[in-house]
Amino acid sequence: MTEDPGPRTRIRGPGALAYPAAAQHSGGMAPHPAPDDPAAPGDDLERIAAEARAGLVRAIAASGAFEADPGWRAAFEEVPRHLFVPYYWIGTAGGHERLWREDPDPARRVRWVRGAYADAPLATRLRDGELLSSSSQPSLMARMLAELRVRPESRVLEIGAGTGYNAALLAHRVTDARVTTVDLDTEITESARTHLRAAGHTPTVVTGDGARGWPGRAPFDRIMATCTLPSVPRAWLAQCAPDALVLAPLATGLIRLTVRGPDQAEGRFLHTSAYFVPLRGAARHLPEPGYSGGLPRRALHSELFQFLLALTAGTLDPHDALTLWQREGRPARERYGVTVRGEHSWAWLDDPDGPYAWPLPH
Repeated sequence: MTEDPGPRTRIRGPGALAYPAAAQHSGGMAPHPAPDDPAAPGDDLERIAAEARAGLVRAIAASGAFEADPGWRAAFEEVPRHLFVPYYWIGTAGGHERLWREDPDPARRVRWVRGAYADAPLATRLRDGELLSSSSQPSLMARMLAELRVRPESRVLEIGAGTGYNAALLAHRVTDARVTTVDLDTEITESARTHLRAAGHTPTVVTGDGARGWPGRAPFDRIMATCTLPSVPRAWLAQCAPDALVLAPLATGLIRLTVRGPDQAEGRFLHTSAYFVPLRGAARHLPEPGYSGGLPRRALHSELFQFLLALTAGTLDPHDALTLWQREGRPARERYGVTVRGEHSWAWLDDPDGPYAWPLPH
């Protein structure tokens, strides 16, 4: 998975990450807790991991993330996240700090395993200060999985293999044979396979451009992306079974589309905010919002207005967006949607054929 810690992330030095407080909602778990057990070799470390995992699951449940589909609780209880993050980086005042499983210092190993069960994204792969891959915030993962509405027989394509943790959760629910996960980076897919095997799972892990899906395993009943898109690739729709669902980050929200044909889909955004790094490959560039000088600070600090700016970037002037946003009562994400019809796709407010519609990039 490739989750962006959010708009307030800052890179300080090569690869340093600072996670915003908003990315740690639910459960009150710190990204890297102080250890209670200064020495934890072998079985003790596994005991600490089990206790931390149980605490994380309780926190996710308390956040309401399992409500749409309680069946996911068992997956989070039984799939050990720490096997998928043998090392990760945490932001510090001076740059970054690496925590890893094989650290010779037992106290630092405890910090590593406890941090693996924080309800926070973990940076797992950095290159020249750029976040390439991460293990996403577990409560956000739980919400996305619950909204995917899988069935036991669902065939699932995941765009963005990341650490393999999300693929393991999917495999726990629908079996290994029904899960395919794709990533552009060979190092990422090789690591994901290794982590999955360690956890006892063998879904199909492939290297390729996620924008093109994976036709060799189609048709899919569910497609789930863990990277931000400028629009929904037509290749995905062509690889879907009738009435399939596509769940993907778009702008700063999550769009869930019902697929009606190889080039027909429509759906609304969920209420959940989502900040992920952009999909790499196929030259898919996110449009930049227009000049926002002179806009009120209150609007610029509103997540809902920022969502509208991101959704309409390149098509609606930010000042016109502010006028619309205020006139329509500061609409929540759920009032927006996306329609794909043939060669055309557009975002809309309230009604796909209504007055407020904005074309999306191809």
